[in-house]
Order: sequence, then structure tokens, then C-alpha cells
Amino acid sequence: METFLIRALQLVLSLSLLVIIHEGGHFFFARLFKIRVEKFYIFFDPWFSLFKFKPKNSDTEYGVGWLPLGGYCKISGMIDESMDTEQMKQPAQPWEFRSKPAWQRLLVMVGGVVMNFLLALFIYSMILFTWGEQYVALKDMTYGMKFNEQAQEIGFRDGDILLSADGEELDRFGMDMLRSVVEAREVHVLREGTETTVLMPELSLLDVAKQDPPFMTAYQPNVIDSVLPGEAFDRAGIAKGDTIVAVNDAPIRSWNEFLDQMADIQARAEVAQQPTATLSVVRSRNGVRDTLAMETNEQYKVGAIGGWLDYKVTSIDYGFFESFPAGIALGVNTLNGYVNDMKYVFTKEGAKSVGGFGTIGSIFPKVWDWERFWSMTAFLSIILAFMNILPIPALDGGHVLFLLYEIIARRKPSDKFLEYAQMVGMGLLFALLIWANFNDVLRFLF
Repeated sequence: METFLIRALQLVLSLSLLVIIHEGGHFFFARLFKIRVEKFYIFFDPWFSLFKFKPKNSDTEYGVGWLPLGGYCKISGMIDESMDTEQMKQPAQPWEFRSKPAWQRLLVMVGGVVMNFLLALFIYSMILFTWGEQYVALKDMTYGMKFNEQAQEIGFRDGDILLSADGEELDRFGMDMLRSVVEAREVHVLREGTETTVLMPELSLLDVAKQDPPFMTAYQPNVIDSVLPGEAFDRAGIAKGDTIVAVNDAPIRSWNEFLDQMADIQARAEVAQQPTATLSVVRSRNGVRDTLAMETNEQYKVGAIGGWLDYKVTSIDYGFFESFPAGIALGVNTLNGYVNDMKYVFTKEGAKSVGGFGTIGSIFPKVWDWERFWSMTAFLSIILAFMNILPIPALDGGHVLFLLYEIIARRKPSDKFLEYAQMVGMGLLFALLIWANFNDVLRFLF
């Protein structure tokens, strides 16, 4: 319950900030061009609001709605989510959106997207300024990678050190690296001191990212790093520095294989309704092998950490002014990756992977971590900016599309057309919202 509340609080705080900034972008340009803003709301307020106030001599009512699906600015003289068609039947007033030149209306509509993107770049810059960067370069991961069966069939081998994909250097482990490998035609690896080329087939990043065991992960040697007192390995006499050679007659060549073997043992024990699992472990110490019998605890754990490697950690600290170009590069790279991955949404598997508030909340950490919180907020701001600029009626991009048509064709679409387009767009968005959260419910239940 505590984990749920921490994640929920982070989600609400993050979304509230993003909504304020997004709607603030619309508000700023509207007021810059002397367009009246009737409402500025965080969340939606059908039938009633949680809080509202209207400053003296102000045309704008500020408030907090009860439906946490976003927020809105109600701008006079435009067809938006408020669907105030009665106002549009009245003669146009000089302070209304519809009375302003098309270029001013265009800036009002892109203001939210621009502010969200600028916010993401600023957050990324401040993350780098505050915490810097720490990572292990792939070239310094001297034990290389551990690959699953599909990767082995393609031509990778355990211990391969990744060098480049289609001529682009691979510098660090992560989703960008995986994307580069999956979408490449040739991947170059260092294998036993010799550079080797692996020819890649057509792969889907979505399918690869979901694989269990993973397509590739950091190779961890089967050497014990630490043992918890009183737990299974400690009771059996296994200590730091020992090597696990086999478990239940299955050879173990890495800590990755040990974890996979333990997962299989746990699954069989749970099916048989056994409270613990019995293991026969072959240990090597100073070249001498012993076979030890032991029993796991009630969570099927052995109480040990293995595979720890003292890899060289690359650390980069950024000064205040240095952080901005680095933050901009990080933000642009994040946007490029997200846009590139959007093609998978239109596949069958991609549609199933779409998630709602539960999925979004799950990306936040279980304990409060400011670096992780701001990183996720910047990422969501990138997503919000991109999704809103899509040329779909009811989104900012839909309004932009019609305004561009007006500028090029030198005539406005009719109010009735815009009204119907808004209704269709809102219907599509609500359908997507229902589908995304329905997927979350299915994941929770099954």
C-alpha cells in the first residue's frame, strides 16, 4: 500500500506540473495577443470543481477539477473541449481567438507543446548539472554480454563485447543501445580478442524488449560477491570468492545462468506446493570442488549476491552552462527514440502494450528518488509534447493542421466542420483512454 501511495503521489505531482506548464503555454500566447482566457484548470471539472477562484478585475477563473485526465484553458471564441457552441453563434468580439490573425492563433495552439519540450530540456539539463552522468562504457565491460537463445541463433556468443551497429559506436548499455542493435544490419563485436561481424535479420524492438530471458544483458561471472549470515549459502559454508559450478547437476557458467536455474527451481517447487527448494550445489574454492546440499528459505532465496564486477565507471560532471547543451542533446535523443518507437504502436502487439495511468505510474520508483522523479517527468513531458502535436482533431496538432490549411488556402474551415472534427477527435481520444486503462486492468488481473 505504501508503494502504491508513493507512486500515485509522484504521478499526480508530475502530471500536475506538466498540465500547468502545457496550459501555461497556451495562456501566455493568448494573453500576449490580448485574447481572453475564461478558465485555466488543472484537471477537468464536469459538473463541479474541487477548487476555484477568480481574481478581482480578471477575466480568468482558475481552478482544480476532480477528473485527473489533463487540464485546459477555455479561450474565448474557439471550439475546444468545452464545446461552447453557443458562444460561437454570437458576433465575433475583438478579444476572441477567432478575431485574431492566423499566425497569432497558430502560436497560441503550439504554445503548450513548445513549453512542454522546453521544460523537458530544462529538466534534463538540471539533472545533469545536479547529478552528472555515471555509466559503465560497453568497451569497459570486459566480460561482455550474456545472450538469450534467439540472439545466439542470430550469431552472438556469450562474452561478446559490443563495439558498433551499422558503423555507429555503441558506448553504453541501455534502451538506445538495444534499439541500435535491433535496427542495424551489421553489429560488430569483440570476440576473444578478434573483431567479428554479426549480420542482423529483421527484428521488432517491441518483441525483443519483452523477451524473458532478455535478448542481451550484462554477463556476470559465477563468483560469489557477498553472503547473508544465516541464509542457505552461509549455512552450507559458501563464502565470498567461491565459484558456483553446478546446481542440481546443471552446469553453471555465469551468475546469469544461476539466476535462471533458480527461477526454474522455484517454479517447480511452487507447482509442487513445496515451501522451500532443496539444492545440490557444486562449489569451487581455490581450484577444489565440493558438492554441498542445502535448502532455500521460504522465498526460495539462497541469501547471496554474485557476479559483481569492479568495472570502470565513467563519471561526467557538468557545470551550469555546460549542462544546457548536454541536456538539449539528451532531450532531442529521447524524442528521436520515442518517435522512432511509435511505429510499433500500430502493430497488434503494440496495441496490446498501450498502457494507461497504471502503466505510467509504474515507471516511477517504489521509493522517493528525486533524480528518477525528474527524469520520468522530463520523459513524460517529451511524450506529452509529441502526442499533442499529432494532427488529430481535439489535440493541439489538429488545430494546427486546420490553421495551416487556412494560411495556405486563405479561407477558414466552417465552424460546423470544426465542431464535428472536435467531437470526432474527442471520441477517438476517449476510446484510446478507455483501451489503455483496460489493458492495465487486464495486466493486473492476469
